[in-house]
Amino acid sequence: MTIGLFELLLKGLWLTVQLTVYSAALAGVIAFIVGLARLSPLWIVRFLSGVYVEFFRGTSALVLMFWLFFALPLTGWQLAPVWAGTLALGISYGAYGSEVVRGAINAVTPAQREAAIALSFTPWQRMRLVILPQAVPTMLPPFNNLLIELLKGTALVSILGISDLAFNAQLVRLATGNSAQAYGIILVMYFVVAFVLTRLMRMLERRAKASLGQGPARSAAKPAAVPPTALGDAANDAIETGGGAA
Repeated sequence: MTIGLFELLLKGLWLTVQLTVYSAALAGVIAFIVGLARLSPLWIVRFLSGVYVEFFRGTSALVLMFWLFFALPLTGWQLAPVWAGTLALGISYGAYGSEVVRGAINAVTPAQREAAIALSFTPWQRMRLVILPQAVPTMLPPFNNLLIELLKGTALVSILGISDLAFNAQLVRLATGNSAQAYGIILVMYFVVAFVLTRLMRMLERRAKASLGQGPARSAAKPAAVPPTALGDAANDAIETGGGAA
């Protein structure tokens, strides 16, 4: 493989990272809005948010991508391929993320809510100051999994002709005729990006838990073992001292 072809893969990698960041940001916003809406006291809000979750969890992100890129222009709206892919991935993964948000908030013990009510907090203050800070550490591990799945899902945009990592790997394969080399290299690239994202998410998880005093438990220090000979010598000294005093 020539340097020029390898640079083509690097350009595709950079676009894949951009797609991951943009889609993850959109999915995160949707996840929190819909997740909180699922807990609303208004039944119509819960119903509409539930319809959103069930619909987009049950449909294909690839088909949604095709609809946004090929069918939406028939209504007078034309999206660039990158934004069609970003929107499709963000909407789809946001539906999954909303259930993570809802489950994490429900996992906060009722005693915390009752204490906030006793302090005369408004519903917004209870959510912002008491519930969310305790729910976020619970959200981060599943969010980490969704982020990695989103990274791998960005390969779908290559169907739209976007020059991401998967699309450029196909060009390299056609240029060199070596499928094993082209796809082997991008496998490693995907793994490296996923590994970096996982480390970043775990660092955020540790910091979130540390802010609540939930750091890793440290075992209590054990007393040093005293050799039997030392115990024997101490006993003999005590006998001799006692005998002398008598």
